[in-house]
Amino acid sequence: MARAPPPPHTDKEAEALRLAADGAHSREIAAELFLSVGTVRNRLSSAVGKLHARTLVDAVRIARDQGWV
Repeated sequence: MARAPPPPHTDKEAEALRLAADGAHSREIAAELFLSVGTVRNRLSSAVGKLHARTLVDAVRIARDQGWV
């Protein structure tokens, strides 16, 4: 069985992506991870870029399809 390639995003970005995938908004993610909303937005934006996605929804779909979230 083939393994999924390693994710291009960091563990911290993956953590924010997982919460976003569960439907959490930036403020909820920030509260959960004890971060500022700006930091959460930066992490999500970085993950979107690294996954070559156009939107956060696309990034979540790509991450799920690859088994990263």
